Amino acid sequence: MSYAPTAVSAPQRGLIESARRGDEFAFQAIVEPHRRALHAHCYRMLGSVQDAEDALQDTLLRAWRGLPRFEGRSSLRSWLYRIATNVCLKQIQRRSKRVLPVDYGTAADPHDGPGPPLAESTWLEPYTDSAHEADEGLAAPDARYEQRESIELAFVAALQHLPPRQRAVLILRDVFGFSAAEVGEALHAAPDAVHSILQRAHKAVHERLPERSQQATLRSLGDEHLQRLVDGYVEAWEKGDVDAILAMLTDDAVLAMPPRPSWFQGREAVGAFLAAWPLAKDRRWRLVPTVANGQLAFTTYLWDRERGFYREQGIAVLTLAEDGRIRDLTAFHSRTERWIAGTSGISTRNGGSGRRIAKGDAWTRTAPQPADLHDGFSP
Repeated sequence: MSYAPTAVSAPQRGLIESARRGDEFAFQAIVEPHRRALHAHCYRMLGSVQDAEDALQDTLLRAWRGLPRFEGRSSLRSWLYRIATNVCLKQIQRRSKRVLPVDYGTAADPHDGPGPPLAESTWLEPYTDSAHEADEGLAAPDARYEQRESIELAFVAALQHLPPRQRAVLILRDVFGFSAAEVGEALHAAPDAVHSILQRAHKAVHERLPERSQQATLRSLGDEHLQRLVDGYVEAWEKGDVDAILAMLTDDAVLAMPPRPSWFQGREAVGAFLAAWPLAKDRRWRLVPTVANGQLAFTTYLWDRERGFYREQGIAVLTLAEDGRIRDLTAFHSRTERWIAGTSGISTRNGGSGRRIAKGDAWTRTAPQPADLHDGFSP
């Protein structure tokens, strides 16, 4: 069997032949360089980390079973993404669209408190895996979106509003830089049709995206500003200082809390809700800086008075305005979050930037150094 020399390299050919004979280690060597990027691709398509994991496993299983039929006319990378895309398209057919609370309903009255949580399958999920940092698929020089821009909340949320084929075309063309011919082969469409689909997808997505990405904003603010923001936000939240938090917000800031549909807009509404609920005087929090969706984020923990330690509540992702104020605060809570009701807990957890260990009401930071808080934000 012949191979196109530009599609499959000689070392890959040997591994493929070994994998065809049932060598699982050879198969792992073939797919491992693509695993993280494939997972990120599935997340962009599906808006869910768990669904992305399921899709990735299905993709690898189909690739293993289909390897005898892979003739090497296209690149191995293109073949894997073709499988992953079609797996995701089939998953999308079986479930509802994932959204953020701001796309689900109107802003709530803060005096009504948080609404009851809805099914988690309704909501877009945060992406806290480091997969986007190793996204090998973004080497193409004409790719429209940078690595972290293509995983930001606003971009992933906008993708979920596209029809599935438009979503697939935009991701494959703009994020991964596949040619129209390669995308057409994956979706059984002519290259001209791919161009037409891409134009419609661009129009729909751009209507939902802010003028400036978070990556551009983070670069313009610089590490020192971000460090002050992190320190100030953690201090204000842990002290329950609502006024200090409100001073960090834009006038029209939004607070949302999936899986609860309630969301609040404007300083006054956000402040009233914070003071009456999560930052009521009987609650104590600890925050660990991390990164989610390529954005500044915090793993949040609430003090469990009954058991004497802090219990993880979720991930809070910040979207910053150009001047460094917080425009959106999206707090992704677990369905058992305890700022509403009783508590049960844990004593240690890894935040994205290091471990803190709860000892009574004190926390000991074991790693990393302060400069690591913004690892990945520097240009």
